[in-house]
Amino acid sequence: MGECILRLTLILRSAVFLILMAVATIIWSFACLLSAPFPYAQRYWWTSRWNVFVIWSAKTICGIRYEIRGKENLPDAPVILLSKHQSAWETIFYVINMPRPLVFVFKKELTYIPFFGWGIGLLRMIPIDRSKGRDAFSQVLEHGRRRLADGQWIMMFPEGTRTKVGSQGKYKAGGSRLAVETNTLVVPVAVNSGERWPKGSFIKKPGTITVSIGKPISPEGLSPNELNARVENWIESEMRVISPGVYKNSAPRQAPADPAES
Repeated sequence: MGECILRLTLILRSAVFLILMAVATIIWSFACLLSAPFPYAQRYWWTSRWNVFVIWSAKTICGIRYEIRGKENLPDAPVILLSKHQSAWETIFYVINMPRPLVFVFKKELTYIPFFGWGIGLLRMIPIDRSKGRDAFSQVLEHGRRRLADGQWIMMFPEGTRTKVGSQGKYKAGGSRLAVETNTLVVPVAVNSGERWPKGSFIKKPGTITVSIGKPISPEGLSPNELNARVENWIESEMRVISPGVYKNSAPRQAPADPAES
């Protein structure tokens, strides 16, 4: 009986949260369009108030709290953040918890989504057309250089998509390649958000999400694959620190610096 009541409570809280999130998205989208004529800094601040509201609502309604470890590792310099990706939560959270405006590399198709896509279109994100294959990286490099020069930080998810809790996806070297090409520091980030905001799940679970920020890694003297391997090995090792129960009997798969070794 107690378990049924608990599950019903989770369902009701999750439903209220998702309804509020949907309503806020529609309202903020129109407000963001009104902010379009203003300078970028003002547009970014106003648009990110949606993120503030969603993270606050998740905490207040669903009981999803968070802690940040290693924030002192964030340098006052251009940075490419490479993060574990388990949930939509971190894409919302990072925008309001990093010291500089963030630029995400994302699928161009997302800009076509009503309301949500409108907000993205105002924030100097880096859309890529995956149908162009290798030429897609040229887009990332061109836009990435400009964004870094303008003082923004670039956020990428090396696994490319959200992964299941306890899993280790294939880490793609696009972010590391961008870092090598632009000689930009990389900061790895581990996050266990999927334990509270599971991928593809309606129910949001109360508890604390841990965001662990690693020390910057210089790309100097490294190939993209070597840099990517260092990022993967740090993130996956750290995941076992912040989620020991999930990875209880699983050692991280050590990524070879040279793909020929795999």
